Amino acid sequence: MSLMIDPLRRRLVGAAMVTAAMPAIGLAAPPVALLAGDAGTAPSLFGTLRRIQAGDLEIAYAELGPPRGRPVILLHGWPYDIQAFAEVAPLLAAEGYRVIAPFLRGFGATRFLSTEAVRNGQPAAVALDTIAMMDALNIKSAILGGFDWGARSADIIAALWPERCQGLVAVSGYLIGGQAAGAKPLPPEAELQWWYQFYFATERGRAGYEANRRAFARLIWRLASPKWSFDDATFERSAAAFENPDHVAIVIHNYRWRLGLARGEARYDAIEQQLATAPTIGVATITLEGDANGAPHPEPAAYAAKFTGRYAHRLIDGGVGHNLPQEAPRAFAQAIIDVGRM
Repeated sequence: MSLMIDPLRRRLVGAAMVTAAMPAIGLAAPPVALLAGDAGTAPSLFGTLRRIQAGDLEIAYAELGPPRGRPVILLHGWPYDIQAFAEVAPLLAAEGYRVIAPFLRGFGATRFLSTEAVRNGQPAAVALDTIAMMDALNIKSAILGGFDWGARSADIIAALWPERCQGLVAVSGYLIGGQAAGAKPLPPEAELQWWYQFYFATERGRAGYEANRRAFARLIWRLASPKWSFDDATFERSAAAFENPDHVAIVIHNYRWRLGLARGEARYDAIEQQLATAPTIGVATITLEGDANGAPHPEPAAYAAKFTGRYAHRLIDGGVGHNLPQEAPRAFAQAIIDVGRM
């Protein structure tokens, strides 16, 4: 497989692949047009979404590529959404991959099935959503790629359920942790980078995020990717995903759980205990880092030993920040292709 695709052909082939993928999706619901609240004022580059009941959720996701293609699952982070993969997905679909990009719990059109369900943002719960989606779609294993929260979920699956992961592409490498690790103080400059985590620990922070979630997200985008010149339309395509009714609850719980200020659910205790041991990852892996990542992230040398299988690390230059798939889509897509050959 190669990525020698000119931009116009890439767009046309990508659009054709979306149409070709529609008829056969296993247990998934038929494609539906994006709702007004999903798309916001700037239309989605994916155009349509599919939905499927999986675990606690009805997960909304975009799918491109042939239904029998090798599956690739792309996982976004906070405060981002599936639009981060709007260029990556057509590149991979044009190469014959079946590409699935789901909205995480609390984002976009993904919804809880029950009003009584705990709005839980702890890492084990978020990662298991992907496993539940794979089960519902009859996908035994897939190449997993992600950044931020998505990279953490992909890491978790690769570490604890390696049979479900054909290969791993993780921006910023090894992000598995636990409450004990989160309780350890960091040097002052590192703590400063986590200012929003401490803000979210307060009721003022929760109320502030509720009232100003779009302005907050735009600030994080600028700080995390200081050299990325995104325009208003690009931001608005993603910002609509933060209007999800559970978004604030999920985000606040995620960061409070990390600091030990919020409890998780007992059903995830055994998994979190495993994750607290910082398990190694034995599946083929490529880790990526942007040369201008302004978000908190570990140095590659600190996590290289965590990957015990076939492994490579790539530094992506050119002023690439935290949202690497959207800022350097060809590099991310190439890593997906390459890890599948390792």
